[in-house]
Order: sequence, then structure tokens, then C-alpha cells
Amino acid sequence: MARRAKAPKLQKTGLFHAREARRMSRSELVRRSGVSKQQLSRLENGLIRLRLDHLKPFANALGYSPEQILLWGRFPGTGDHIESSDVLPERGGREELVGPAKGQVPELDTRAGLGGVPAREVRKEGRHADALKPEGWVFPPSFIREQLHTSAGRLLVLETDGDSMAPTIMSGDRVIIDTAYKTPTPDGLYAIRDTFEGIVIKRLQLIRSSKPTRIKIISDNANHATEEVPLSELEIVGKVLCCLKMV
Repeated sequence: MARRAKAPKLQKTGLFHAREARRMSRSELVRRSGVSKQQLSRLENGLIRLRLDHLKPFANALGYSPEQILLWGRFPGTGDHIESSDVLPERGGREELVGPAKGQVPELDTRAGLGGVPAREVRKEGRHADALKPEGWVFPPSFIREQLHTSAGRLLVLETDGDSMAPTIMSGDRVIIDTAYKTPTPDGLYAIRDTFEGIVIKRLQLIRSSKPTRIKIISDNANHATEEVPLSELEIVGKVLCCLKMV
């Protein structure tokens, strides 16, 4: 007698795990995102192959970027449950996420013009104003403290552009920057202002024998020339702590 084949077991997607990590009910996420409960169920249960555009409506509600949700478990800040200090009880005893999660780090929007960008989405430093993307990154406090050895308030994420640092950093890779570093010590990778006041990643080396102090600006790609400038002419945005690569 023929037996009916069992349907393959569905694997929960990153959207399901992101919602669970935020301790949010499906009904609450439907209310916040505007996506139907039926569509949400399909996305969570893998009945629809996830794309980034599917996840954009959920990003603000969950406090994760679409990339983090899509690659759940492979991005820093995913796979952990939200800390109790990041939720407050609603009336009726349910818990609701309030504000950004601990460890949320802003990302600079290198492709945006500053005209018309709301003040809350601009990072000001001296005479510069850098546009921020509306969605930040969420990293576990333990990752920031034990691996990066810094605090969330000092960090920025930057998407790189160009091939000057290939193969170390490829165009489109994102780097985490500690903005507390304003001098190139120790030698290493730093985010600096270029001639056009954009932000680029370069390898900086202090020429200790020079007076006044000079800095060697090095590209890992041999097709790009090495430069030397006085330390006084160099504006450092921060030190590169690590690179986030898409796989």
C-alpha cells in the first residue's frame, strides 16, 4: 500500500528568530510593519524565499537591519536574545521594545547628499556633517566590550567604496570604526577625510624620525600610490576595528 510522502519540515527563517529575540508577538509585528499576518507567516516559515526588500518593513520595528535578518546567525548581533533592560512591560503585562537596542551603532550614508536630511539623521563633527542611514546595527554588548574593547557610543559603521585597499578590504565591505582615535597610534587602518572631504580607509604609518611629524598614507592595492602628509594636515575620523564581509 502506497504511503503519502511526508512534507518536508519547514525551517524557520531569520525573520522568525529576529521577532523571537525581541520577544514580540506576531500580531504586534503585523501592527508595526503593516504587513499582513498571512504574509508574515509565509516569510517566517520559509514558504517565500527572503529578499532584502521583503525585510525592510520589519527593520525599524525589530531594531535589526535587513541584512542582519536575512543572514541571521552569521552577522554580529544576531542569534542572541534581547536583554531584559531593553524591554518594558506594556499595560496588560506584555513586553514591548522601547527605543534602539543596546549596542546599536549608526551607519554613515556615504551616498547621500546632505540637502534635506533631517537633523536627527546627521552626525556632526567639527565643521563636517555626515548623513546617517535610518537603520543602525545591533551588536551584543559582550562583542563590543570583549572583542572590540570599546563602547557602543564611540562606534560607526562605514560601507567602503573603491579598490584602494583590496584585497584587505573590498568595495562594498563594511568596517566598524572607533571614533575615539584621532591620532594614528598605533599604526594601522584608519578612516580619514580625503581631499574632497569624503571618508576613506587607508593604512597609516607614523614616520617617527620626521620633524615636524609626518604620516605615510598607504593603499594595500599596489596600483595606488603611497602619500606622505604632515600630521597637522591629516583629519582622522577613527580607527578601523574590524571588517564585516558579505558571504
